[in-house]
Amino acid sequence: MSAQDKVVGLSKYMVSLPSNNFSVLSMLFISFITGAAASLIHPAAGDSILYSIIYGGASGFLMFGLMSMMAGAMTQPMINALEGRHMKMKQSMFLSLVSMFIVALIYVVGSLISSFTVYNYTIDALIFGCAVIFAIRTIVLWSTSNISLLKSIPAAATQPALIISMVIVLVSLTSFTTNIGYFSIIPLLFKIIIASLILVAAIYSFVTIIESPMKRNLGVGGLELLSLFLAHTTEGSKALEGIFEDIGEAIDTLTGVISFKGKEGMKAVFITPGVHPGPVGNIGGGNMPTEIAESFDVFTMVSHGPSTHDFNPVSGREVKKLEGVVKDSLKTASYAPRASKFIRVQSGNARIGAQYFNDTLLLLATFAPQGFDDIDFGVGLAVSNLAKAVTGAENVVLVDCHNSFKGEGGRILPGNREVFELMEAVEKLPKMDKDQPLRIGCAHNPLVEISKDDGVGQSGLKVMVVEVGGERTAYIVLDSNNMKIGFRARIMDALADLDVQNMEVMTTDTHFVNTLSGGHNPVGTHKGDEIIAAIVQCTKDALDDIEDVEVASDVAKIEGIKTMGPLHSTELVTTISSIVAVSRIFAPLMFIFAFLFAFLWIFYWAL
Repeated sequence: MSAQDKVVGLSKYMVSLPSNNFSVLSMLFISFITGAAASLIHPAAGDSILYSIIYGGASGFLMFGLMSMMAGAMTQPMINALEGRHMKMKQSMFLSLVSMFIVALIYVVGSLISSFTVYNYTIDALIFGCAVIFAIRTIVLWSTSNISLLKSIPAAATQPALIISMVIVLVSLTSFTTNIGYFSIIPLLFKIIIASLILVAAIYSFVTIIESPMKRNLGVGGLELLSLFLAHTTEGSKALEGIFEDIGEAIDTLTGVISFKGKEGMKAVFITPGVHPGPVGNIGGGNMPTEIAESFDVFTMVSHGPSTHDFNPVSGREVKKLEGVVKDSLKTASYAPRASKFIRVQSGNARIGAQYFNDTLLLLATFAPQGFDDIDFGVGLAVSNLAKAVTGAENVVLVDCHNSFKGEGGRILPGNREVFELMEAVEKLPKMDKDQPLRIGCAHNPLVEISKDDGVGQSGLKVMVVEVGGERTAYIVLDSNNMKIGFRARIMDALADLDVQNMEVMTTDTHFVNTLSGGHNPVGTHKGDEIIAAIVQCTKDALDDIEDVEVASDVAKIEGIKTMGPLHSTELVTTISSIVAVSRIFAPLMFIFAFLFAFLWIFYWAL
């Protein structure tokens, strides 16, 4: 497994939070049960079972439930008043629920131990529980809200402070019975303050240590990166692009542009950018295929050019540079009714479909049914230059069909065996008659009934059928992040009965569809039958749309587009990977010792 796989895999720990109603009702129920259980475990002299349940449950609700609800309601506006990531009420309430469950559990355990001893440890258990949740709330609010430690402490302290305050009130009243017993307020406050300081010192030390590699290597704080990523996943915020712009590198790359013109004007554009549609969601170029397609008022197919995550645009502004280059290329396009038939060559697992459009040779590269992922830009450039030498083509556009998912481990990088298989396949390309007239038909289905969770992005499905010399070739593009192994073959089998002699199925590699479960979401994993049915119908529609066209082609240079770059992309991945590796060992040790010191401080005082 590559370092990038490990980093992407961290997203599996992200979960959808429950609603406010769930959190509030859970706090009400758990707090009442906690109070009743603690009262039954260690009842006051003369109390009946019913009395213990009713009054113990009521005191538990007041101490834990009501105070936690109030803390949840207070924390959200306190955080949002600061210059940090916006916090939703359901996030605040869920944090209060988890914190309440922890302190309630420790409280019950303290009550249970006290029932077997002379000394009543219940209040000390409550103090320890409040210190624990204060530490948890501090690190959660600090790490996710993009605010300073000092600003996060008041919001983190609301819940333990409210719980302790209610305990003091209840113990001072004769109308409520608790199993806490009487205590001195000053020592209680002294205990919790010192214990909290111990835990905050541990949190600060831990965060400082794990953040230092990120700041040293990239000049970015790890907590800032985390909070902005959370803002993107929960709110669709693009603030993360600011970080990427600071650490990005300007590169030069290429984009293939093939345009078709019918009797009524421009009919279709086929674009193959050497820019990677990532990193995720709508950040940078995550939704680049759709953004590019929507910038043209004609049928536009965007395929995946040779590129890896090193070539992720740092922001949407960089995608606009690509759009500008394509539009400039179209302005100077020279059209002619010249094309060749579609052929396919193979060497090892490498399969390449080839077809001329004017003087540009279009190559469709795949290793299906074997799994593979991104073809590196350098590899693509070498293969394209070899194709020029072998065929004499003026330009070569290489498409990474990206249609048989293996994961990041399947990337085609310099030195891999697959590189030589691609080059050996190119060497088998024959001379082709590229002066034949052509006809094309186009169809688009946005697949609105298929969600991005099912692996299909906003551009849905696009089909272009090219007819040359009586032979028809279907170019099928799904706005997806790769394809489940075997799904390409299922699609081709479904199209076997149509009047199409050749076909290739491609994905755009959009990262708009990336889920939070492992970071990958290949099409065909869900709703495969529905997608295949749509492809069959869309291909039929494209066949009905066929008309005579002329074609223009170009390979244009994109200069100075800012991407993550080979250097910083690798640094980011390896730095995060090393931080995770160190944290797995360092974090448990540090926090175990910190909680142990706090525990000894509180309970040693009790003795």
